[in-house]
Amino acid sequence: MNNVLEIKNYTKVYSGNKKAVDSLNLTVKAGEIHAFIGHNGAGKTTTIRAVVGIMDFDEGEILVNGHSVKDEPVKCKSMTAYIPDNPDLYDYITGIQYLNYMCDMFSVPAKERVSRIQKYADVLKLTDSLGDLISSYSHGMKQKLALIGAFIHSPHLLVLDEPFVGLDPEASFHLKKMMRHLCDAGAAIFFSTHVLEVAEKLCDKVTIINNGKLIESGTMEEIKGSHSLEDVFMEVVENERQV
Repeated sequence: MNNVLEIKNYTKVYSGNKKAVDSLNLTVKAGEIHAFIGHNGAGKTTTIRAVVGIMDFDEGEILVNGHSVKDEPVKCKSMTAYIPDNPDLYDYITGIQYLNYMCDMFSVPAKERVSRIQKYADVLKLTDSLGDLISSYSHGMKQKLALIGAFIHSPHLLVLDEPFVGLDPEASFHLKKMMRHLCDAGAAIFFSTHVLEVAEKLCDKVTIINNGKLIESGTMEEIKGSHSLEDVFMEVVENERQV
């Protein structure tokens, strides 16, 4: 399997010489769902924003399908879909206008976009609301619309920051199936989550970060063994506090 995402010695320093992330190394291969977990302030969102090209960084390199996020930002973004923890969408257009805009941005052919929009909107129970202004949507509906916009162009790399927050149980169930189907088609998914039970059941690999440093990274079986991911996470973090 080829490396879709490579993070090499990534370091981000904020004012006051505080290292938000310190020499992070990890790889996400095609076909993998990779969980990125840690406490609030551990460096997850900072890393994710660097991966998708909306935050610069001081040291290291980030590659998407071998292309540098620093040197080839447009190329990398054309292969990537990103959903932040609180999607900021255009309030005064309709849902269908937003999805057509996303299709235009990523050159989804007209014939394919209709079927793709219908498929994902039906699955996430959003079809009847696509003609409404986004300003009328609830937080969960906006999350669903953002998800459709991300999946609709079949990205090589899907990056999600807390994607299950605000979703009802049915939508969460379908999102997990959508994620697995995308990876089965050859894509890679890198996402942060506080819902460790979901990560344990869904993900192929997991990376634990604490205070900006990688603590553990490997397959789910390697990391958790016969324990739960929650137990391993709490033990790892507690051990770090005692160092």
